[in-house]
Amino acid sequence: MQILALETSTESGSCALWHDGAVIERICPPGRSHSETLLPLVRELLAESGMAIGQLDAIAFDTGPGAFTGLRVACGAAQGLAVAADLPLLPVVSLEAMAAATGAARVLSLLDARMGEVYSASYQRQGDAMVLQGEIRVTAPDNVDLPSADWLACGNALTAYPALAERLGTAGRVLMPAILPEATWLARLGALKFAAGEGIDPALAAPLYIRDKVAKTISERLSEGGRA
Repeated sequence: MQILALETSTESGSCALWHDGAVIERICPPGRSHSETLLPLVRELLAESGMAIGQLDAIAFDTGPGAFTGLRVACGAAQGLAVAADLPLLPVVSLEAMAAATGAARVLSLLDARMGEVYSASYQRQGDAMVLQGEIRVTAPDNVDLPSADWLACGNALTAYPALAERLGTAGRVLMPAILPEATWLARLGALKFAAGEGIDPALAAPLYIRDKVAKTISERLSEGGRA
């Protein structure tokens, strides 16, 4: 099985190639847009592996949630490559990839959604898969639901919102703030989804935004004591 994975939901973009259980990952150069660096990095990765797009079985991509522009980059790139090579796509949720990366059995994934909000979701491990418990939410940090004490919390929202990290730490949770979505884990989860027959037609792929606002209005910023 050979799966290409594309991840651009945060500033730290990456791509990875799963080849029968082995994974090779490349990180997008910092300080440049993912739209500029992702596809050249994919071509470099495939060339180093001696593989053509047509030899892949499927393409996994981070469907979100995350930065709106970044999600569109990964989705668009995955669709273009998949259509050209007649491949299925494997949407993987960013918070699910984060949960898998921790190695823990029960994980609360927390990604900074900007605008004073947090994307959150709870996952429980079943074999190699991470199964969503409840729903994916976007809320103020104070409104993040805390699962039971034996759950680990991960993600950059713990750094972005110290009060949230303090609340979780006081409640006895183990914290892993450095965890972000990575293409390696998209590839691993994508391989599981492909084996389970979960590939989709590229035409059906779409980013998972969770919310429909990119920025607050001027009146909203002023009402919170900010500047226009």
